[in-house]
Amino acid sequence: MNTASRHRTDDSLIALHRIVRATELYSRDLAQAAGLTPTQLRVLQIVDSQDSATPKALAQQMRVSQATVTSLVDKLVAHGMVRRLPSQADRRQTHIVSTPIGHERLQQAAGALPQRFVRAFQALADWEQAQLVASLERVAAMLDAVEIEEAPLPANGEIHRQSA
Repeated sequence: MNTASRHRTDDSLIALHRIVRATELYSRDLAQAAGLTPTQLRVLQIVDSQDSATPKALAQQMRVSQATVTSLVDKLVAHGMVRRLPSQADRRQTHIVSTPIGHERLQQAAGALPQRFVRAFQALADWEQAQLVASLERVAAMLDAVEIEEAPLPANGEIHRQSA
């Protein structure tokens, strides 16, 4: 390996370390602010923004298994943040709806969200967003993290030993 390549490797590992550390801090701040893990927050955001969602739709949107969604929803139900309602059209389906407590937790979590990243990412041109997503997916593949669902985010630096 030549010197330039070695420096780029070092630079990339340092950047990865910074990203992991920022994620740990975000998870900790979110747990303190709202008592949620990042994946629980995402479920709550989706449900709140759509008025309701089915577990299948949540799983598809979040790119996780339905079993993972069921576990996340179980925890949110236990904390009174969401409710399960049977579908009026099809009794085999269940809809997940946000409660006033869940909506309040979203408000509490707003200060813990990485808004700087969201604003900066949304300010990028479409092609830049696509390039960044592709690069991040490539890094995930290089780390053999493609098949990992949500577990790494909540586990890193979590204060309240909640499991996703």
